[in-house]
Amino acid sequence: MTPPAPLTRGLLALLAATCGLLVAALYFSQPLSALIAADLGLAPESAGLLVTLTQVGYCAGLILLTPLGDIVENKRLVIVTMCGSALSLALAALAPNGASFLAASLLVGLAACAVQMLVPLGAHLAPPERRGRVVGTITGGLLLGIMLARPASSAVAGLAGWRMVFGVAAAVVLLFAAVLARRLQPLQPAHSASYGSLIASLGTVFATQPVLRKRALSHAALFATFSLFWTAVPWLLLAQGYTQHAIALFALAGAGGTLIAPVAGRLADHGHTRAVTIAAMLITSLCFALTWQGGPMWLMVLAAIAIDAGVQANHVVGQREVLLVDPALRNRLNSVYVAIMFAGAALASSMAGPLFHGGWHGVAAVGAALPLLALAIYLAHGSRAR
Repeated sequence: MTPPAPLTRGLLALLAATCGLLVAALYFSQPLSALIAADLGLAPESAGLLVTLTQVGYCAGLILLTPLGDIVENKRLVIVTMCGSALSLALAALAPNGASFLAASLLVGLAACAVQMLVPLGAHLAPPERRGRVVGTITGGLLLGIMLARPASSAVAGLAGWRMVFGVAAAVVLLFAAVLARRLQPLQPAHSASYGSLIASLGTVFATQPVLRKRALSHAALFATFSLFWTAVPWLLLAQGYTQHAIALFALAGAGGTLIAPVAGRLADHGHTRAVTIAAMLITSLCFALTWQGGPMWLMVLAAIAIDAGVQANHVVGQREVLLVDPALRNRLNSVYVAIMFAGAALASSMAGPLFHGGWHGVAAVGAALPLLALAIYLAHGSRAR
């Protein structure tokens, strides 16, 4: 690649904010799924598809678009993909029926993969001794976007309807694309290959990189916990009589867990990756298990914060480890890692409806078991490597 320009604090903040905005699009429909489904005539048991299809689209974007960062000039790739994100959000806002909204949801997820073009770019711009901190800061913005997406969409929908959520988001994404077009320097990768060989190489990258396999498979199980909790908990709160505004406040409280991201990055820079990983998985399992009764509210809030903190801390240290494997493969490594992670999330969100309709106990049991599965995968791969 061309030599990186200095990563100033202002540019780092802009990258973090842009990542937060782009990834938020994946979660706008999560607390609104029942509302959107009712308005567009979708069956209640199909409401989970609003979230699942967005995540499926995101996985497709990670496989089909994000690897282009290894062969295409990065600034142009990011701006074009962000414009696609704005267009897909506008289509969601204007959707006349359930089928068109589901199609728009798939496109929203596809274009949101621009966020995973920016994370490796930030890692490339960072000096090696600060890479964990920089990845943690950008990921902190990304995670804050994930967490604020739910309260923001709930609040806006409560005031002006769910369509306004997607319409406003489309305009803001276009604004950020214009700012990035002025601030980012062109970055031309040194690697050259055809698109077909680039995509075909993803399987080889997964097969030949043990760090990638360990981190991708273990975090897929842990991130499934996150997706299961935040897909099912709005239904629980609605069933308990809470309003969309109350659900927004609950999600806002849960956003406190994102504060762990920069801390986890610093700990990883100082050699504590394994300890952070194991602690994150155990804490996530324990805290999901504590929600067994579906209340009281104070316990659900504390569990939400702890679950988010555990999942996000593991993501930061895991993504840092993956991005350090080989700079020439950075975008493909990141694509495979995040695609597998979101495949786990999509599977969990599709399970959320059937599990919840069988009672919250089933959600809590699966939610507590998934982090233990993640820990078993992580430790098994570690033992094999040794």
